[in-house]
Amino acid sequence: MEMKKNRRGFLKEAGLLGLGAAGMGSLPGCTTEETGTESAAVEKAWTSDPEWLKVKYGEWSGPGVPVGPGPMDHVLVKDYAPRSSVIAPQTFIPKAKFPVIDVHLHHYPAQEKGKRPKEALEEWVKTMDEVGIEKSVILTVATGSQFDMMVDFYLNSYPDRFQLFCGVERNDIDKPDFPERAVKELERCYSLGARGVGEVTDKGYGITGDPRLAPNERMHFDDVRLDPFWSKCAELNIPVNLHLADHPSSWQPPDVFQERTPIFQQFNQYGSDGVPYDELLNYLPKLLTKQPETTFIACHLANLGNDLQRLGETLDTHPNLYLDISARDYEVGRQPRAAAKFLSQYSGRVLFGTDMGMDKGMYQGWWRLLESADEHMPGRSWWRYYGLELPDDVLLKLYRENALKVLNWT
Repeated sequence: MEMKKNRRGFLKEAGLLGLGAAGMGSLPGCTTEETGTESAAVEKAWTSDPEWLKVKYGEWSGPGVPVGPGPMDHVLVKDYAPRSSVIAPQTFIPKAKFPVIDVHLHHYPAQEKGKRPKEALEEWVKTMDEVGIEKSVILTVATGSQFDMMVDFYLNSYPDRFQLFCGVERNDIDKPDFPERAVKELERCYSLGARGVGEVTDKGYGITGDPRLAPNERMHFDDVRLDPFWSKCAELNIPVNLHLADHPSSWQPPDVFQERTPIFQQFNQYGSDGVPYDELLNYLPKLLTKQPETTFIACHLANLGNDLQRLGETLDTHPNLYLDISARDYEVGRQPRAAAKFLSQYSGRVLFGTDMGMDKGMYQGWWRLLESADEHMPGRSWWRYYGLELPDDVLLKLYRENALKVLNWT
């Protein structure tokens, strides 16, 4: 195949136009006109579109060189992985500067292929030792017998290395006795060792995540049915980890203006009947005002890492709110000066978390991002990261002191 064939010719010959149309047709909000073989996205000359030029190049208004067909026209966005020509320092930090408490993890050993879960757990603890993780908090999202299994798996094996959060009872939420059942199960899990609740998630369909429920049947964070549960958390002095919304790009069309690469398209909710991003964000301040005695940890920087000013204002207004930075390396890494300033200003309110498995390199990537001043680092998104070089006092609070203060260790 000649490399100079245009993109459409390549797709025709590879038989991918029909496949792409079929696959994209399953995305929420995509119409036949948007994704079919005569797609405007394929036919449109975007390089002459004023809005496209402004979004892509800003004030530069263009690449500064003539644009036309060429040998890269066959390259798909999902496959694009450019090698950088930047020659810059690369700092390797094998172990965190201070012992770390990772407050956001899940039951990863059960997901390891080719290994027994206990074997994977043993290897994970060795990795924790090597990279400087003192304790790991497992957000089991579990209740009933599933939570009992987690207690046996983690606390009976490594009681000093793990802390468990339980979930929220989610069966028969429409029954009158739901609030009482939820509280009773929380008390039972607490008696077995649960020292927090989470990750309680609402991405638009309520905490059950069931799109089959009618909008008025869904149970969001501020629902009166959950009031006794949140109050019991305050009484037991256990924090609640909340996952509200998702990255704002998840509610944007999967088109040429989509911020994140196709690897994240499984999170896209454009055109769905769930609560949209801007409305979802309102549930958090409502809950914080309604339950001032309960400690909440909004994970993933409350999915406001793209708007640190608004996030700071939320922290200023609600003293019972804390954050974790899990899985938002791509937010702090692309705005290092603003992120470092934010983490310093709110150094007593942010906890360290990963939420990305058990790999040694993953942990060490976090140390490089937070501790070094390295530039133009590869990361999980298609933009590059820049080191924050946080001072020791901020690192100490982020890595462990805030977790020691906020989490229940009794």
